[in-house]
Amino acid sequence: MRTLSMFQIDAFAERLFTGNPAAVLILDEWLDDAMCQAIAAENNLAETAFACRRDDESGIFELRWFTPTQEVAFCGHATLATAHVLATAYGIGGEITFATREVGMLRVRPEGDRAYTLDLPSLPPREITPPQALAGLFPSGWRTVLQAMDNLFVVLESEAEVRGYNPDMVGILALTGLSLCITAPGDAAGPFDFVSRYFAPGVGIPEDPVTGSIHSSLVPYWADRLGRNALAAFQASRRGGRLDCRLADDRVQVTGRALTFMEAEITLPVQ
Repeated sequence: MRTLSMFQIDAFAERLFTGNPAAVLILDEWLDDAMCQAIAAENNLAETAFACRRDDESGIFELRWFTPTQEVAFCGHATLATAHVLATAYGIGGEITFATREVGMLRVRPEGDRAYTLDLPSLPPREITPPQALAGLFPSGWRTVLQAMDNLFVVLESEAEVRGYNPDMVGILALTGLSLCITAPGDAAGPFDFVSRYFAPGVGIPEDPVTGSIHSSLVPYWADRLGRNALAAFQASRRGGRLDCRLADDRVQVTGRALTFMEAEITLPVQ
């Protein structure tokens, strides 16, 4: 048997038990894919992140993310969680660079007071003809429907509609191969420029509490609609989380806080 350290971090969280929990393992060498997936399934969190420093002088960490059912191409909150673990538990100072398999280099800059700024690609969504399956999910209609990567974005009229939405997980699963984000402008008297929620039952995440990656698409969309590049966002899940966002040319910068909930030792069979 072998043991590894594992951390559970609340990302995009102002206090414990809010934001989005992610498990993080910092590896000396890569585990095989089946073991990574088994650990993620055992954790049963939205994401388990695995990071391993490259065997060179670059200081870059390779980073991968697994849901309980599969590896995913892009995850923001577990990237923030991994940077927090490296900064607080492994003594890595300054900006941290992660190499990913599908979205290039991601950089995370510590800001102090448990806050970190993620530098993410800008992935503007494109307007599409709505899939027929959406009609049953939104009987009151929508403003517009967009898509970026494997995500559908349904723009609703109001923050109240987003907060009060009752998701039909079977219906969302019918959007084969796609996850669903709903979004709307924030209330005029409220502190947020836009709000969102995100549902990905097809990859084992019924509702993701706070999703950094979708803001790579939400920020360019709302920056264009609202006419400003600095935006305050809130993901209105039960746990909830604030994201302070900025559009900077072809990058999206997202700032949020992270807290360590647990450090554990896990036991694995020898590979």
